[in-house]
Amino acid sequence: MKKLDAFLSLITGEGVGLLFVWLLKNSPNIKLPFLYWLLPIVFPLLALLAIWIAYLIGKKYLFVYQLAKFLLIGAFFAIFDLIILNFLLEYFGIAKEEKLKYSIFVTISFVVATTAKYLADKYWAFEQKEKKEMGREFSKFFIITLISGGIQVGTASLIFSFVSPFLASSIVAGNIGKIGGITLASAWNFLGYKFIVFKK
Repeated sequence: MKKLDAFLSLITGEGVGLLFVWLLKNSPNIKLPFLYWLLPIVFPLLALLAIWIAYLIGKKYLFVYQLAKFLLIGAFFAIFDLIILNFLLEYFGIAKEEKLKYSIFVTISFVVATTAKYLADKYWAFEQKEKKEMGREFSKFFIITLISGGIQVGTASLIFSFVSPFLASSIVAGNIGKIGGITLASAWNFLGYKFIVFKK
């Protein structure tokens, strides 16, 4: 396994752990303080273990290792996506009834994060070294990602509308919606990138 794989898995695991700590701290109905220090330790180790297992399996079934790296990249940029979203939510503010405003914020964060994700998926997850026909390839990537954006924004907005009445913080509800949207959109992305955009 490459050192880069291990490094990114640790960084991503730490980021996800800290994100969950933040969500827990901002959820008044959940009081589990021991998780505040436990999650930032456990998540990086779990991420490293997962990528190592995927590497071993990937020696026989390459798509497993590709999927693991894709998910790692996805998690890394999902954190970046959430950072942008939370900046917008905190800076401009959001009320539970402002569903259109939330959808706009989700769209902005999605576009910014996805722009950088293309190169990571191309050169690391799917290890495509060819530079010719990148314009055509990026067009396919853009179309797949555009559909993914619709899936993510729609899912996030639906979840936000559903959970916000039950939560004291609209920002927490916004993050829950975003995570749900990212999860569903990621499944679509992997299939589209592997079999349409970066197919060999």
